[in-house]
Amino acid sequence: MNAEHHELAVSKIAAAIGEPARARMLFCLVDGHARTSTELAVVADVAVSTASAHLNRLKSERLVKVITQGKHRFYSLEGEKVARVLEGLSLLADVPRKKFVPRTPNGLRAARVCYDHIAGGLGVALHDRFKDLGWLVREAAGKEDSYALTDAGMRALETVGIDIEETRKLRRRFAYACLDWSERRPHLAGGLGSALLSAAVKRRWLSQDLDSRVIRVTAIGKREMLSRFGVSV
Repeated sequence: MNAEHHELAVSKIAAAIGEPARARMLFCLVDGHARTSTELAVVADVAVSTASAHLNRLKSERLVKVITQGKHRFYSLEGEKVARVLEGLSLLADVPRKKFVPRTPNGLRAARVCYDHIAGGLGVALHDRFKDLGWLVREAAGKEDSYALTDAGMRALETVGIDIEETRKLRRRFAYACLDWSERRPHLAGGLGSALLSAAVKRRWLSQDLDSRVIRVTAIGKREMLSRFGVSV
């Protein structure tokens, strides 16, 4: 890219960020929590149709991406580079951001089942911890949200009773990031996420309410998740 094209590209991105409604949307997303167009319309104080037009502009400049979850579409920042730019602008403006406040009932938000894997705060914490430990990495040849399990991750999860090779043979995706609707951040889904839930229930780390999706972490579970994964419940 020559200097002229580079400057034009920068000016287009700056113009996309510089419109007040779009700026409010972007800074709202810096906290890492995805939001719907309706929620972002409220943040930007514009009509939903206007918000959609703004989001399309931000998407065309690769500032945001869309995550489809069932019938819902959630928007999040395109990546860490975008977040760093916005953080830098925040420092220049010296304006604090509002904190994301979920409206999910406490029981469901803390830990629940999402289809057949762990969701809620616990699911997000495990997902983040597995990535921090280097057990989960982005799958090079797979979809953007797909994960590969490293050798260290395989050894660690096999110690809790998960048969990794059998899990790979299932006719479903092995491991991927599923957007958590209460936390608006990813938890671990796929065959590996299901196997983790099954192993935790079998070892009596978790118990599930019979009449709801709520999961309760037992005393044994709290101790084991802290000692094995470094996750404090």
